[in-house]
Amino acid sequence: MSFSSEVKEELAKRIGSSRHCQLAELAAIISSAGYIEIKDGIATALYLQTDNQLVVRKFFTLIKKAFNIGNGISSSAHDNKPVLDDVGLIDSCLKAIKMIDSDGRIRDINEGTNPIVTRNSCCKRAFIRDSFLCLGSISDPNKGYHLEFVCDYEAEATFLQELIESFDIEARIVRRKKYYVLYIKEGAGIVDLLNIMEAPVSLMNLENLRIVKEMRNSINRRVNCEVANITKTVNAATKQIEDITYIRDHYGFNKLQESLREMAEIRLEHPDATLLELGKFLDPPVGKSGVNHRLRKLSELADKLRS
Repeated sequence: MSFSSEVKEELAKRIGSSRHCQLAELAAIISSAGYIEIKDGIATALYLQTDNQLVVRKFFTLIKKAFNIGNGISSSAHDNKPVLDDVGLIDSCLKAIKMIDSDGRIRDINEGTNPIVTRNSCCKRAFIRDSFLCLGSISDPNKGYHLEFVCDYEAEATFLQELIESFDIEARIVRRKKYYVLYIKEGAGIVDLLNIMEAPVSLMNLENLRIVKEMRNSINRRVNCEVANITKTVNAATKQIEDITYIRDHYGFNKLQESLREMAEIRLEHPDATLLELGKFLDPPVGKSGVNHRLRKLSELADKLRS
């Protein structure tokens, strides 16, 4: 099972404890995957257009909990007008949704969801949760961080964006063919959104993966830094030895100042030593800057001899 499927499995089991949150979840599902049948200007039947069984099961669970209904509602072309009237779902929850008129044609007039559904913070969380269940996906965190909602309408994407950003999470919208995609790419933002949607297990799994990735990246950076420093030191030591060898063969150590002659001999004796270690071999000992100064003098002399 993919990480995205695991998140949806967890969200499908999370149902708001209060009726207003349950209505917000119902509104999210209907707005994302629902159709209302209209006959003579009256809403008579409710359809769900989705292959996601998690959405279907949760929808009917919410109906039963919110309205204390047993099996009096179906997902087929069934007369659900009593439920719609009792809930006030059309008038109170949705400003405008996808509809099917009496001759079976879909009238596409989605203008977004009525803000009254999400006036409470808890209802915003509930609405986002079930919108993700219907429209969302999240990439494998081992490969990268990307969470998105694929919406049919710009108003739908904008409404979700406003809800998410009300929790101080940055979300952006991009047009992808005929869809409007609301997405979050920052790992921290995705973690925060999982917390808002009340998916603690998925959140912890993602956080554990983030910690492992950050530790791995930190170790890789340190190793790369150490390798770079070692390479730099080895290259510098090789150049110093080449210069000193050239001076010995073409100029002679006996013509050098005592301090430079001693430095040259010590470097040849200890080709792998660091500048700090070389300074301790001198008599009297010299600091790192002093050693670097003498080696630079020897390098300048070797360059002068070569020219």
